[in-house]
Amino acid sequence: MKYKSILLLCLFFIVTAFKADKPQLTIFMIGDSTMANKNITGGNPERGWGMMLPGFFSNDVVIDNHAVNGRSSKSFIDEGRWDKVLAKIKKGDYVFIQFGHNDEKADSTRHTVPGGSFDDNLRRFVNETRAKGGQPVLFNSIVRRNFVKPLDESISTDARHDAGSTDKPVEGDTLFDTHGEYLNSPRNVAKELNVPFIDMNALTHELVQGMGTEASRSLFMWVEPNAVPAFPKGREDNTHLNVKGGRIVAGIAADAIAETLPELTPFVRKYDYVVAQDGSGDFFTIQEAIDAVPDYRKNIRTTILVRKGNYKEKVVVPESKINVSLIGEDGAVITYDDYAKKLNRFGEETGTSGSSTFYVYAPDFYAENITFENTAGQVGQAVACFVSGDRAYFKNCRFLGNQDTLYTYGKDSRQYYDNCYIEGTVDFIFGWSTALFNECTIKSLGNGYVTAPATDAGKKHGYVFYNCNLIANDGVDKVYLSRPWRPYAQAAFIRCNLGGHILPEGWNNWNKKDAEKTVTYVEFESQGPGANPKARARFSRHLKNLNGYQMHEVLEGTDGWNPVANGNELVQVAR
Repeated sequence: MKYKSILLLCLFFIVTAFKADKPQLTIFMIGDSTMANKNITGGNPERGWGMMLPGFFSNDVVIDNHAVNGRSSKSFIDEGRWDKVLAKIKKGDYVFIQFGHNDEKADSTRHTVPGGSFDDNLRRFVNETRAKGGQPVLFNSIVRRNFVKPLDESISTDARHDAGSTDKPVEGDTLFDTHGEYLNSPRNVAKELNVPFIDMNALTHELVQGMGTEASRSLFMWVEPNAVPAFPKGREDNTHLNVKGGRIVAGIAADAIAETLPELTPFVRKYDYVVAQDGSGDFFTIQEAIDAVPDYRKNIRTTILVRKGNYKEKVVVPESKINVSLIGEDGAVITYDDYAKKLNRFGEETGTSGSSTFYVYAPDFYAENITFENTAGQVGQAVACFVSGDRAYFKNCRFLGNQDTLYTYGKDSRQYYDNCYIEGTVDFIFGWSTALFNECTIKSLGNGYVTAPATDAGKKHGYVFYNCNLIANDGVDKVYLSRPWRPYAQAAFIRCNLGGHILPEGWNNWNKKDAEKTVTYVEFESQGPGANPKARARFSRHLKNLNGYQMHEVLEGTDGWNPVANGNELVQVAR
């Protein structure tokens, strides 16, 4: 048995080490302004579709976008930009290549010839990518929004106007091509060299023509005067996409990528909204995304991706925003610093409930990979997350604070916390709700109380901790599992590993002698140095079996809710 344990331990370290060193897959993007990342200073709404593409891929993929405004295949090479990308490519990476808009230009620094120099440059990108072990993918140019018939067979110019300009041509109902043979070069080179090809022009032509003359303006840089500081005179630009257009075209590209490159399909994700501080999403703040969710959207979930970043904002999910899934990239943090004694604008104390960073009132809320944080420090009650809605599900989330970190507020609310991390000092998990904590890490930052349930009389369950790991900071050695905020408080610790910081008596009566007769404080197969069944407070007990405490029994209510078995039904982001 000893040798078997050593072998299993060795295998564990080998597997975890391999996982830690596993390289991420990178998609490099080279191209022009229609693909490029944009400067968002002054509220600039212009977006390249490549800037928005990260919102359609999982954390396993890095999108490294090197596309630049105004560049052709020629100038991208001549300026040394391709050499910089080439130096970074490693085996298994992808290079997405889209040029043509500026290869059409007449100036000698950018102009190339389709069937000649343009094709030669594309061949160079392909061959040099392959030489590094990468996978090249050729795209042709997205369509220009051109509803004006050209006077001859020449390629139309990239015309832009200030809003209200009087020298604009009259638009019709038919979308006309403006790229000519520059659309065919990527297709021809792809066929010649056996390279994947994605016809972005055909896909975006169908989109724009389908929307029609008026509606398609909503995809492009049509800006009213004085609407954004970046364009005080406004702008009418039929080449470059705005936020909406960038997201839609990136979504079309993601679909085409999944179809053309099936090995990338497992990494493609679809969200209704994306929140990103760098402008690569639909919104800059989480509250904007929540507000955009249709009220009472029944029988379907609204999925929101929160890209990496520290979002300092107080967020409310109101009762009408049902069925919301909030999915975080690694490093997505929602943070604020209110606390109970902080004065509001009227000079009144904020109060415990008012101090929260994040509020959930709607039913069927789901959060994954999000950190909820209150940074007020040791100033008394300062809530990180306040949950009132029923059937709330948190997976791989972190709750950071000190006193009163997680407020399980709703009396009829059922909540499930799966593989979460929760830290604090005093009563840092507290409230009325029925909550199941499965395989969570519960960390005491100082001496105090892990939970303070306020369970109502007659409720079957309060807090139930399954297979959780209770740990503490160094020097912390006087922590109770619970004290009763209300007389009928309930807490159960089942097969939990209790650190040495848990006091031998385990449970505290909060100086409420009468509560000892009404509380339900139980354990089952506690483990670790903090497990002391013989020394426990007399008003607690040890279960002989789990009758009534099976996971499905804790949360089933009258509707049979079972997130432990059916949790994946809450998430609809994978293709």
